[in-house]
Amino acid sequence: MFTRIVKMEFEPKQIASFLKNFEEVKEKIRNFPGCLFLELYQDKNDNTIFFTYSRWNDETNLEAYRNSPLFKEVWSNTKPMFREKAAAWSVDTLDSIQ
Repeated sequence: MFTRIVKMEFEPKQIASFLKNFEEVKEKIRNFPGCLFLELYQDKNDNTIFFTYSRWNDETNLEAYRNSPLFKEVWSNTKPMFREKAAAWSVDTLDSIQ
């Protein structure tokens, strides 16, 4: 199991559209094979910055999602709303690798 963190910075005028779209797709992502958890966070100091925090069984599950029609739809709707290029990290919980 590992965690995927994605940082996204949006144009201020796009935030409502992003939130509406996320609300429509979040359960589809959560139910994608291998996805164990998904939450959306908003920065406390800059309301244009959001993070998705997801947990996956393994990297093949994440890659399957990233190559799926669902991801292509989500990303094609989300990417044009960005103010800056998104950044992503795949991380392990230290407790899980001991």
